[in-house]
Amino acid sequence: MTEARIAVLIPCYNEEVAIGQVVRDFAAALPAAQIFVYDNNSKDRTKEVAAEAGAIVRTETLQGKGHVVRRMFSDIEADAYVLVDGDGTYQSSAAPEMVRLLLEEQLDMVNGQRIEVEGDRSIGAYRRGHRTGNLVLTGMVRFVFGDRIKDMLSGYRVFSRRFVKTFPALASGFETETEFTIHALDMLMPLAEVPTQYRERPPGSLSKLRTYSDGFRILNTIIKLVKEERPLQFFSIAGAVLLALGVLLSLPVLATYLQTGLVPRLPTAVLSTGLVMLAFLSFTCGLILDSVARGRREAKRLAYLAVSRWTKE
Repeated sequence: MTEARIAVLIPCYNEEVAIGQVVRDFAAALPAAQIFVYDNNSKDRTKEVAAEAGAIVRTETLQGKGHVVRRMFSDIEADAYVLVDGDGTYQSSAAPEMVRLLLEEQLDMVNGQRIEVEGDRSIGAYRRGHRTGNLVLTGMVRFVFGDRIKDMLSGYRVFSRRFVKTFPALASGFETETEFTIHALDMLMPLAEVPTQYRERPPGSLSKLRTYSDGFRILNTIIKLVKEERPLQFFSIAGAVLLALGVLLSLPVLATYLQTGLVPRLPTAVLSTGLVMLAFLSFTCGLILDSVARGRREAKRLAYLAVSRWTKE
């Protein structure tokens, strides 16, 4: 029997306060795993503290979590990859079960669904607006790509080698979690979700997530991925809006023409005609790009199947 190689990947930026305990907790939870901390231009002692705790420390100079994830996925070879934030908010004791589920069930992603309460006691760490934003953004993705994930923006996941080595990793910042989820859903990968406690940061540790700017970046990423992966839906919606506007603008013009036989509102008539033409052009673009997207999906599927899956034998 071949033992699975397990790697714990921890992207970090100014996490001196929390990173030491995070490394020790995951080393205790997964004794056979290699723990990698990728520092992203920290201005404190993150690297030194991580190294003292026993982690393998490396550096990514391009600023942003997405850049760090791209580098980690490129550099590290393993059979199961545990990705977790270095802020101490995630439950290390859930990692063995998540890894077991991934390997035994032959899954490609196990998502850590953040739970804010334990019994009657609140252990939540969401800042104002984050809970609502997560629900709204996750709901959008579930509506378009499938109702299989409840916490799209979780920073705690376990991936298979197949997922890691075929993931495009195009994001630069916190929108990388959105890419994870949509990639898995679009490729119809086998996945699961495990409830995990989500705790407050330790005193002195500050969140790097900017509520509004990063929220809009995530929304922009969702829109872009819908356009690229579901172009028929995207351009059909755009076409329907244009068609509705064109028809609405044409109604008073048509009513006047039927009464008088004249078209006194010529600019409105021209605008209405243009909107209807754009609507049909949008529908046509959707049909063409849907064929292109299907070809891209087939190519990604073949690349995915080319990566061998870990087995016990």
